[in-house]
Amino acid sequence: MKTKFINGVSSSPSMSLGLLVTENALQVQPDTEEDCKELVHPDQPDLDTQRKAYLWCREFLHGAWKSLAEDDFHITIIRGGLSNKLFLCSLPDSVDTVWDEPRSILLRLYGAILQMSCNKGDSRQSNKENHFQGAEAMVLESVMFAILAERELGPKLYGIFPQGRLEQYVPSRKLDTCELSEPSISAEVAEKMAKFHGMRMPFNKEPKWLFGTMDKYLNQVMRLNFTRESHLRRFNRLLSYNLPQEMEMLKSLLESTHSPVVFCHNDCQEGNVLLLKGRQSSDKQKLMLIDFEYSSYNYRGFDIGNHFCEWMYDYSCEEFPFFKINAHAYPSKAQQLHFIDSYLRESDRGFDNLSEEDQMKLKEEMYVEVNRFSLASHFFWGLWSIIQARLSTIKFGYLDYAQARFDAYFQQKKIWAV
Repeated sequence: MKTKFINGVSSSPSMSLGLLVTENALQVQPDTEEDCKELVHPDQPDLDTQRKAYLWCREFLHGAWKSLAEDDFHITIIRGGLSNKLFLCSLPDSVDTVWDEPRSILLRLYGAILQMSCNKGDSRQSNKENHFQGAEAMVLESVMFAILAERELGPKLYGIFPQGRLEQYVPSRKLDTCELSEPSISAEVAEKMAKFHGMRMPFNKEPKWLFGTMDKYLNQVMRLNFTRESHLRRFNRLLSYNLPQEMEMLKSLLESTHSPVVFCHNDCQEGNVLLLKGRQSSDKQKLMLIDFEYSSYNYRGFDIGNHFCEWMYDYSCEEFPFFKINAHAYPSKAQQLHFIDSYLRESDRGFDNLSEEDQMKLKEEMYVEVNRFSLASHFFWGLWSIIQARLSTIKFGYLDYAQARFDAYFQQKKIWAV
């Protein structure tokens, strides 16, 4: 949600940096007028970018890339605009590979670091701190990408440099929201998430990300002001929920809910799951998780509960508010237990040896855990969307989305906050 409002990659909050996000956290779905204009631009980058891309490919790649003439270098724009720029770089058909070098790679150029602070006229020292934090987030994300590539849990990494990186080009498409409920896809997402959660990563192991970021968001929300009357009405309605008190209640509920701390994706939605080209619906390994810039150590229940919430939201709409809600699409208990069963079989090697009764007990406990943490997902992205409504220039119904998330929060609270 991050990931959704922008090209399927991600417009989520940065890694525990509160309201500081980098441009690669702001890649929106091409469903706004401004973004659509980008898509009709020529597919060739400017000459300076072409030259730099050629040199990066020649310097970081091996085999045929080393002797490739610049005139034979192929590059096209995959996505341009304010967010990360993506380019497809390829060898021409007339050039044979020498070893195992890729014929095509993805060049990602980072956008500028955005400082999303509501305080106008920040001090120079504050701006320096914001730039430092943003740069730190980009370094952490690059380290994470490299580790996941080595462990074959994400696209391969072919080169990294201050301006961006060279990645494996994966012929694929992003999932549609309705596909998340397909049993085979749901089972494989569960398996991929379990593998992700099982990793040991060189990052802070304390689960500070969730409520640390929510506290920052809430403080920011309480200082916001809107001038447009229609926005002000919606904003005042959201404030009437007494959000500080509500968040304390949520913290208390989740503190009493056991949930292991694992390395979480934190934004596992349809836009961040690739369906690999050439893989059939019967294939067991047809998916790949992408976009790890918001990953951190966090509660298992949040990652799964957040994924379940995403079954309800379709961000591919071309008319305001640019999303649709289907509350009936939230996974049923049977669908959740199907997911949880696949997750536990991958994450707990002793699960298969348990009696059917003990297996069901574990699944029932996890069912309660993830549904309680789904409340945190609604609250988290509700706060985030309020802030986006004030700060973002993207055409999206952020206050409508925030209202939708808090409506879902209060609806599910009646069931799970007991």
